[in-house]
Amino acid sequence: MIIVCQKPLKKLKINGIALFPFIFIRKPEDKENNVLINHEKIHLRQQLELLIIFFYIFYVIEYYYLLFKLKDGYLAYKSISFEREAYAMENNPDYLKKRKFWGFRKYLRSNFKK
Repeated sequence: MIIVCQKPLKKLKINGIALFPFIFIRKPEDKENNVLINHEKIHLRQQLELLIIFFYIFYVIEYYYLLFKLKDGYLAYKSISFEREAYAMENNPDYLKKRKFWGFRKYLRSNFKK
């Protein structure tokens, strides 16, 4: 279910966020933004695969590990394995039909190499 939620997302400076089972978007017209919606649907699948709570735990741990390693908040966010998968595949509308279980793993490996 897609919910338009303008003020809180504007304060966070984000266009959308997936919080299982919902996708919250900032602008009503983004309901038609297939790339953004697909990106968030990839996150919903990731959340489901990790039983929701473990997704959030892992997301936060990986973010802070990368923040410590990279010393840049935006770069740390963009380097999170879940985000790397979602950004890499957001333009592929058939990705979720063909995606393997725990597909984010291949994006995880490079984050923990020295």
